Amino acid sequence: MRILVLGGGGREHAIVASLVASPRVTSVFVAPGNGGTAALAENVDLPIEDGLAVASFAIERGIDLVVIGPEAPLVAGVADVVREAGVPVFGPGAQGARLEGSKEFAKEFMRRHGLPTGAARSFSALEPALAYLEEVGVPIVVKADGLAAGKGVTVAMDAGAARAAVRECFSGRFGDAGSTVLIEEYLTGPECSLLVITDGHTMVPMAPVQDHKRAYEDDQGPNTGGMGVYSPVPIVTEAEHETMLATMYAAVEGLAVEDIEYRGVLYGGFILTDAGPKLLEFNARFGDPETQVILPRFAGDLAETLLAAAEGRLADLDVGWRDEWAVSVVLASGGYPGDYDADMVIAGIDDAAALSGVTVYHAGTRLTPGGTLLSAGGRVLNVTALGPDFASARERAYEAVALIGFEGMFYRSDIGAKAMRGRATWQA
Repeated sequence: MRILVLGGGGREHAIVASLVASPRVTSVFVAPGNGGTAALAENVDLPIEDGLAVASFAIERGIDLVVIGPEAPLVAGVADVVREAGVPVFGPGAQGARLEGSKEFAKEFMRRHGLPTGAARSFSALEPALAYLEEVGVPIVVKADGLAAGKGVTVAMDAGAARAAVRECFSGRFGDAGSTVLIEEYLTGPECSLLVITDGHTMVPMAPVQDHKRAYEDDQGPNTGGMGVYSPVPIVTEAEHETMLATMYAAVEGLAVEDIEYRGVLYGGFILTDAGPKLLEFNARFGDPETQVILPRFAGDLAETLLAAAEGRLADLDVGWRDEWAVSVVLASGGYPGDYDADMVIAGIDDAAALSGVTVYHAGTRLTPGGTLLSAGGRVLNVTALGPDFASARERAYEAVALIGFEGMFYRSDIGAKAMRGRATWQA
């Protein structure tokens, strides 16, 4: 198999690392890739939101499967164009990707199919939205409808912050993404995610995962793309897990009922409320950094699994998972998620990766022509460790982190700490 992976972050490095382990895979191309994927595959310069360019490359290079990592190409309909060209694609078309590309569409989909979620209303003008805020009060959640690079969601604990968030959306800061605003009920409880692979009919669930979005210790500071993650999630009860599974099955069935062909990953973001798990959002792809703890636990042939999903024959496979825990710690550039410096020399990766059960995924790196590895992003590396239990996986991850360094590097030292202390940690 010859495979093209779109994307250049830690998620894509994890995907590529699993793909090249398959005996069926002969070549992997990554657009644009990073310093880590360059050691495993061929990085190529390709406009990944241009479906015609991706399809042309796939045909010219004899690609057997295209795997789409980020959300932007999915929302742009790249999967549709490549499929029409006759190349199998792992990733939903534009219709399915609306579950991530439009929070209003996702909320309406949840309501149509009776999926548990919080109350919400959408607005396309400023004054009605402000009037609704006065009606419902705070705390409240304000969301720009479209993709806003992770910056379009505000959890407002006071009225001033809520009004400011609504005004910001309608100010044009987020472009078209903010032309519609969703005002959503504030729900309390720990958050976790459940990802499933589906071909539109069969569903292969993964273990629950829990990300850490805040930049600093004890969940303080601004939101980020994720500072660390682990899987499975010890605080999720069996009953909650069953509810989450049932919700995702119902979502897949709902897509089929609406004649939306969905072949890829469906990501359900949940909050564990006192009334049971409720959906906060959908994503239409593998999460980042969630993928970096999911795929190390995958016991099957990823290339065959993704191709089977792309071709609608997932039911033919028997997919298994390793009975181990995984913890991943993000190493970030100083200043992230705001302005940060790049081109810092990175040291110690080989020593860290030599530890048993440890893999270092590159999220924002580049190689110089001379072979020096430099930082090239806000989130630079994902240090992932496997262990027989949560504590040992976490200890091993931080042992590896201590061996790596670059100027300005920072990380959270409390990834997984709340989960180890138990459910009461999240109670208000």
